[in-house]
Amino acid sequence: MKVFLTGGTGFIGSYFIENAIDNGYELICLRRPGSKNKRKLKNKPIWLDGSFDDDCNDELKRCDVFVHLAAHSTNFPYDTLENCLHWNVIAPLKLLERAKNSRIKKFIIIGTGFEYGLSGEKYKYIPVEAPLVPKMNYAVSKAVGSLVFSQWALENKLKLKYLRIFQVYGEGEDQNRLWPSLKKAAKSGEDYELTNGDQVRDFTYVNDIANKIIDELQYFNFKNGNTLFKNIGSNKPQTVREFAEYWWNHWNATGKLIFGAKEYRKDEIMRFVPKL
Repeated sequence: MKVFLTGGTGFIGSYFIENAIDNGYELICLRRPGSKNKRKLKNKPIWLDGSFDDDCNDELKRCDVFVHLAAHSTNFPYDTLENCLHWNVIAPLKLLERAKNSRIKKFIIIGTGFEYGLSGEKYKYIPVEAPLVPKMNYAVSKAVGSLVFSQWALENKLKLKYLRIFQVYGEGEDQNRLWPSLKKAAKSGEDYELTNGDQVRDFTYVNDIANKIIDELQYFNFKNGNTLFKNIGSNKPQTVREFAEYWWNHWNATGKLIFGAKEYRKDEIMRFVPKL
């Protein structure tokens, strides 16, 4: 099976490429000219340098499935709402349209659990039917995209899987996020300041996320025009405190975890766990 992929140079994308090739898939990966991978790849795909606006019809015609992993402004500080909507909705829609015209009928688009936003306060386990009430520009644009892309699939009688990823961590992650900054402090012997750490999250290692997406490449046993929404996670909720303590001990850190040194964010959702 041949896969056309966007976002291959990103955090999840690099793991997806390696594991997909290991599993016998052929990949054509669209990347911006000059962009570099988050990590060194042992398996390399066919790279296609270009943008969402470029003519890549010849490459699209060679593929069976389209996987859209690329995302704009995923980390704080987030870009403007206008730019997020352009790069997460309008520009990808143009590329999806070219993929459809190239006879691709199966699509996988990666969303984010943050699309649920305030719904996290209402559910112990957030179902895919939960209202989308996002609170930041990136998540708003992804939520809008989920509606736009599902309508597009309906109108064109195509099969679409929309996968919402929850807390993902691992090598290649943005250095300002919890796991990389925790690791940096642990390895350097520094103390590390946190909130009380009572937030409950579903943390999933990035390699496991990549494999879960690869699993979805095989099964499109639903009607044309339908969108299958899924939450993707570990099904092992834990507190931030538990997560931090586990990795701190794993790395044999000599410094101290200082819980309560930071206040919770003003809009902190204390439990944010998907129903899988």
